Amino acid sequence: MSDLRKIVIDGTEIEVNPAMTLIQACEQAGIEIPRFCYHERLSIAGNCRMCLVEVVGGPPKPAASCAMQVKDLRPGPEGQPPQIKTNSPMVKKAREGVMEFLLINHPLDCPICDQGGECDLQDQAMAYGVDFSRYREPKRAVDDLNLGPLVETHMTRCISCTRCVRFTTEVAGITQMGQTGRGEDAEITAYLGETLNSNLQGNIIDLCPVGALVSKPYAFTARPWELTKTETIDVMDALGANIRVDTKGREVMRILPRNHDGVNEEWISDKTRFVWDGLRRQRLDTPYIRENGKLRKADWPEALAATAAAMKGKKLAGIVGDLVPVEAAFALKQLIEGQGGVVECRTDGAKLPAGNRSAYVGTAAIEDIDSAGGILLIGTNPAVEAPVLNARIRKAWTHGAEVGVIGEAVDLTYDYHHFGTDRAALADHLKLAKDAPADESQGIVIVGQGAIREADGEAVLAMAMEIAAARQAKLLILHTAASRVGAMDIGAVAEGGMEAVNAAEVIYNLGADEVEIGDGAFVIYQGSHGDRGAHRADIILPGAAYTEEGGLFVNTEGRPQVALRSGFPPGQAKENWAILRALSAELGAALPYDTLAQIRMALVTEVPHLAQVDQVIENDWQPLAAGTLGKAAFVNAVSDFYLTNPIARASQLMAELSAAAKARNHKIAAE
Repeated sequence: MSDLRKIVIDGTEIEVNPAMTLIQACEQAGIEIPRFCYHERLSIAGNCRMCLVEVVGGPPKPAASCAMQVKDLRPGPEGQPPQIKTNSPMVKKAREGVMEFLLINHPLDCPICDQGGECDLQDQAMAYGVDFSRYREPKRAVDDLNLGPLVETHMTRCISCTRCVRFTTEVAGITQMGQTGRGEDAEITAYLGETLNSNLQGNIIDLCPVGALVSKPYAFTARPWELTKTETIDVMDALGANIRVDTKGREVMRILPRNHDGVNEEWISDKTRFVWDGLRRQRLDTPYIRENGKLRKADWPEALAATAAAMKGKKLAGIVGDLVPVEAAFALKQLIEGQGGVVECRTDGAKLPAGNRSAYVGTAAIEDIDSAGGILLIGTNPAVEAPVLNARIRKAWTHGAEVGVIGEAVDLTYDYHHFGTDRAALADHLKLAKDAPADESQGIVIVGQGAIREADGEAVLAMAMEIAAARQAKLLILHTAASRVGAMDIGAVAEGGMEAVNAAEVIYNLGADEVEIGDGAFVIYQGSHGDRGAHRADIILPGAAYTEEGGLFVNTEGRPQVALRSGFPPGQAKENWAILRALSAELGAALPYDTLAQIRMALVTEVPHLAQVDQVIENDWQPLAAGTLGKAAFVNAVSDFYLTNPIARASQLMAELSAAAKARNHKIAAE
């Protein structure tokens, strides 16, 4: 503890790490310092001057607390601890002056500004500014930028805090934004008027402390005080980002990130943030039964009776889709297996071994990436499979981590060693790993779903585990489906995989829209959107989307998290586990629970670690037996970031973004 320094802040003595900045030391002491440009996760700019404090015995002027470290403070004349004042007359006057300068060119259009009610500039002008203006000159105006269909700009409101520039450059890894000009001509602009090309660009909306950058799809639709806010979990990828869903009445108006250092820090991908318009379109809101090749509407008693009649005495199989909470998958497993059928969750053919958690989850936590010395990516493109995770790998790379890739050479926003694209490169890398000297720094091997969904998937996985063991590195299996790890945990795995499913006479499809089901089988589809699964179905049972029911989701590192309901399903649609419970009674084999709490109790009794909510569960290392590798090159699992699930495919905005991305890639290829 001897390396801590004593300092006095507003008369209170505290001990802090000397590497801390004054703004962090004040925060530790529980004192709020106003700021516009400072952000914990971005580099220090020190250009808004709102965080001024007085250093006693220092120069006779206030100091910027975000850019000065505790170790730079000098002790008093008799060796007393250095003193800082955050509310002296000098500081108060300085803050009022800074606020007055900031508002000189600000248009003060709060009544029509989307940031109104949750604006840092409003809050701090009230708390630290003055109630008059001495400015009589005309204000300057700036042209708005076109950053694309996601971020709307009102650049006259910009106070040049440069948060957006620092975020896009440091975290998102793109270089389109910057500041040009000086003095009154200084403005934030995009290079040659380019639109932003990143899957994380929406985060600059949250970062902007004024109304200069706002959400284009959400513009002028709601005020923050009209919204009901629900803290829940994202299912657009398997990262399990912590989000807040804001609803107005029954409609989801916007989705924002929540802070969780272990999972998504405070970023979310653009698909997570803007997919909400897909929750309103293409919805299934009533049961359907197919007669003479055509679907007709039915009511619940008739649909459940028809489903039970179709299932009785037949060879059954159930498949678990990508967005299904653990409770619904558990109810399906109990229902189908109770009737002698099989249930499968590996709908993309991934060769994940049942029961071996170190092989289908791995041994690494997402947080381990921050301190990794080396990161090896096998058959994955994290920039589209989990953009927030990719930003974390980029952060490790900026801190000196070496990144290697075996698989497709894609743009990951950071430099990497490309070891090759096929199985042979993987085998060569294993030889390298065995011969290499022991490395002090902890490494991570990240295996994508694209690497293990071919016939030799298990051999690839076994080899990846061997490389991890040889390098004494941790292993992380990067999933693409939010429901996959939870479904693997409860054992929703059929002997023979999808072949066993396709051999069944009746297939119960629980929200799996990425699957081609052959002719011949009778298909019961339960899901939220009229997508591929519903087109192939003989009976459709309308279920709830992820914002409309509570449930557990286990993320790609094996951390169980609870999603809460923020609204209700449309029309006659019901919660997924409740439909299965009702159907079980119709089949004469009623499942032994009537509420979500009871099904959770049953679930935790069978799989105890699911009770450890928000904890990464340690997995025992169980290496797989080596198999024979094929010859093929690795193909990444996700080809189109914006259209990976039925909710995204129902979204107009996602379709627009997907078309723009295709056009951009086509243009680059043509050049």
